[in-house]
Amino acid sequence: MCPINKIIERQKAAGKNEMEKPIILSIESSCDDTSAAVLCGDRILSNVTASQKVHEQYGGVVPELASRAHQQNIVPVVDAALKNAGVLSEDIRAVAFTRGPGLLGSLMVGVSFAKGFAQSLNIPLIEVNHLQAHVLSHFIKETDESVVPEFPFICLLVSGGHTQILLLKSHFGMEVLGETIDDAAGEAIDKAAKIMDLGYPGGPIIDRLAKEGNAEVFHFAVPHIEGNNYSFSGIKTSFLYFLRDRLAEDPDFIEKNKADLCASIQQCIVGFLMKKLERAVKETGVKQVAIAGGVSANSLLRSELERLGKRRRLRVFIPKFQYCTDNAAMVGIVGYFKYLKGDFADISLPPYAKG
Repeated sequence: MCPINKIIERQKAAGKNEMEKPIILSIESSCDDTSAAVLCGDRILSNVTASQKVHEQYGGVVPELASRAHQQNIVPVVDAALKNAGVLSEDIRAVAFTRGPGLLGSLMVGVSFAKGFAQSLNIPLIEVNHLQAHVLSHFIKETDESVVPEFPFICLLVSGGHTQILLLKSHFGMEVLGETIDDAAGEAIDKAAKIMDLGYPGGPIIDRLAKEGNAEVFHFAVPHIEGNNYSFSGIKTSFLYFLRDRLAEDPDFIEKNKADLCASIQQCIVGFLMKKLERAVKETGVKQVAIAGGVSANSLLRSELERLGKRRRLRVFIPKFQYCTDNAAMVGIVGYFKYLKGDFADISLPPYAKG
């Protein structure tokens, strides 16, 4: 018996209606990862992602190439997700999709597929905000014993495009306590990697090299921003000018100090993130804190959050690595909560790049 049928049989044995645990297909295509997942309620059955290597030679995502790759990947990825979940297309009760924000061409591929799939089966569509999906990824359950946050809790959302401190009072009740006034933390890390010509994607490379270096060797300017807000443009400028001056003295400076440079810039950025996060925790008195988004995979950020939790006696939630980067499972969990509310999307809704 396939996994989902086992779940349905258990529900029937318990006298529950199958519709209480809807099977939802979810689609994520906001940037350069094509992903599809199948969830039964809040339980994940499959999560398949196809990454795009083509961008490495350009040092960043090329939007036109990304959308073309999505067109090639979307059908086999969805097919794999259904097969891995052990379900048929007719088992699906709704299709959740990332509507935005993201690259418009990439989003159009996923949105168009979701609309066509839903229309062919005459099932509802559920639009999902990409950032909200990252935050609610903490509610994905892999087993009945999976532990999820209780409300209220604070979440530091940190990625290549966004940096926010959020207070969650419910699944859809989010208050912004602080955010970047210019660049995102992930973008600052990637920029540092690009300046040093480390390759793409830069974040994981800096994280790896930093483990071999000394974070106390170099220091960079951190801006004084009021409240819980962030600014990373000044840190990037400080790092750029520092290297410019040192390279003028020694053209091999970066190569000779690569590990220490990575450790130092990573410590600068993560330290800034944690300083504001701890400030928000003190102000609110909330005893649960989480991180989400692509940069939540950073090893230093993860360890610093654990240290904060021990120091202030907080419950800490750190996502598994497969839920840090863009994935369809996080889209599916938002889809599930919206399904329970009957919050369905009109088929005419277009994707949006910013929001």
